[in-house]
Amino acid sequence: MFDHYLRTLKDRLFAPLARAIGPTVSPNAITWAAFIVGIASAVAALMAHDLLGLALWLLNRALDGLDGTQARVHALGSRFGAYLDIVLDFVVYAAIPLAMAVAGGREVALATVILLASFYVNAASWMYLAALLEQGREGAAARQEVTTVTMPPGLVAGTETVIFYCLFFLLPRQRAWLFYAMAVLVFVNVGVRLFWARRHLDVRGAR
Repeated sequence: MFDHYLRTLKDRLFAPLARAIGPTVSPNAITWAAFIVGIASAVAALMAHDLLGLALWLLNRALDGLDGTQARVHALGSRFGAYLDIVLDFVVYAAIPLAMAVAGGREVALATVILLASFYVNAASWMYLAALLEQGREGAAARQEVTTVTMPPGLVAGTETVIFYCLFFLLPRQRAWLFYAMAVLVFVNVGVRLFWARRHLDVRGAR
């Protein structure tokens, strides 16, 4: 919901660091570093080291923000880099709740299944819509977005995901309910996106 406003602020904060790093460091290397840290966060969650997991999750998010800024500051962006970034992000997004489910036992298991199902449906609703918008020249460039493909706003986006995952680590006894809450909001996301698409896409086109 707040990503559009915070993305510019993020670039301003990370730009000095990107300049200090210099153009010799590939954005993809930072993406892989973020992924390794994210998986380490999941391992910490699996071992019930929640504060360590939280610290690693926040570091993962910082590195995930830095790779894009590094690409833009030094004109090192690539389509493969953008693709790699989103694929590895989704692995981390899935790994952490799965690790928490294993650590939390049956109480969290059903909530985890529903949460991950909401991620699956949400990804389909977002990615194909983004492809259609790009195909119709209504994508990121037309909307003056800094991302490679357009990211239609919703109730739960990057900022809200960071907050929810922080709560997962900070409130382990409430994880099941937090998982359910996030899943409900993500499913609402899908509904909002479908409503928006119905009003804005050419419904007479091919399906």
